[in-house]
Amino acid sequence: MTERLQKIIARAGLCSRRAAEELLRDGRVSVNGQTAQLGDSADLEYDTIEVDGKALSAAPPKEVYVMLNKPRGYVTTMSDELGRKTAAELVSGCGARVLPVGRLDKESEGLLLFTNDGALIQQLIHPKGEVDKVYRVTVQGALDGAAQRLAALRDVEGEPIRPAQVTELRRGEKNALLQVVIHEGKNRQIRRMCRQCGLEVLRLQRIAEHTLMLGDLKAGQWRYLTAQEVRSLKEGEGK
Repeated sequence: MTERLQKIIARAGLCSRRAAEELLRDGRVSVNGQTAQLGDSADLEYDTIEVDGKALSAAPPKEVYVMLNKPRGYVTTMSDELGRKTAAELVSGCGARVLPVGRLDKESEGLLLFTNDGALIQQLIHPKGEVDKVYRVTVQGALDGAAQRLAALRDVEGEPIRPAQVTELRRGEKNALLQVVIHEGKNRQIRRMCRQCGLEVLRLQRIAEHTLMLGDLKAGQWRYLTAQEVRSLKEGEGK
């Protein structure tokens, strides 16, 4: 069956569909020995499709779904030119080449999903999916009315954002624990929101995403998703 190349590459588990489009723009994809262009189509059963000189297999890889509790100090990239520790290293023993769904910055921690299911990656990261991401954020600074100020934000440093749901869970003399729910994944969004509201983030942990809950998974450890968890993610339950 003839399909767009970016869809074929994503389904093969190499990257998301959006990243596959970048591969095509960069001239890193060929079909039957000819450099492919964005918008081209092919049939993996009859055509030879290569990415960076390596041929895609007509047999789809076994789909693997992994939840990691990312600790602080790890970057969310497959490799790092600066030699920093990567979250991908922590899940390297899962038996497949899996990609992170979204990202957590180096100093943030918590739930990070990895998979080689390109269609699911696209479903979860696309803005129209409105996937809930739930964070526990410990802050210090201007604590009075902090939750209300954060929830009232409609832009961060001039960039439009969707309203966040913010609840104060606990207050101490010098810091507070907030729960923040967002649908977007803009770069360092919660840290930027807090800075704009006069707050310093002491700890930022993602505890849930879509239908997944981090639970008691320890920092640095990972586990395979259950069949029910995968089914719930794909069906869009719990949104």
